[in-house]
Amino acid sequence: MSSVYLCGFMGCGKSHIGRQLASALGRQFVDLDRYIINTEQMTIPFIFEKFGEPHFRRLEAKYIRELSEDKVVATGGGALINDETAEYARKSGLTVYINTSFDICYNRIKDDTNRPLVVSNTKQQLEELYNTRAAIYRRNAMCMVNGCTTDTIIVDEIVKLTRYFERFGKI
Repeated sequence: MSSVYLCGFMGCGKSHIGRQLASALGRQFVDLDRYIINTEQMTIPFIFEKFGEPHFRRLEAKYIRELSEDKVVATGGGALINDETAEYARKSGLTVYINTSFDICYNRIKDDTNRPLVVSNTKQQLEELYNTRAAIYRRNAMCMVNGCTTDTIIVDEIVKLTRYFERFGKI
């Protein structure tokens, strides 16, 4: 079976929903940011500071390729903004955009010092980034779900989408 890749802005619920989705589908859950931290033995802020954001995006692209079979992968907020990485994910699985409002995302991330983009940007700058990325997520994901509802509804919707795509050989 192919993997399910969850994408969306920081704080949209990818990891939280991903754990529940993996349980519902009987698959392993992988948080891509945590996978990078464990594999590289460095924190994300350290990677950004020492090597820069482009290096971190290359790591995301590299490790997405390692996680292409039978997993639920919570990608980082910027992982699928790279068209090449997004294309790989689409070809090797189901990409789902969790569309959660900026206000909800911001309230979840505003005090998170482990997110370099949150630490280095104002609320207004983050909202501009959110708006820019929203169009990219829509373009690069195969499906979109409403992230402003209950966990149960979100998970059930993604389970239905996964089963539909598997049934008709789309993934």
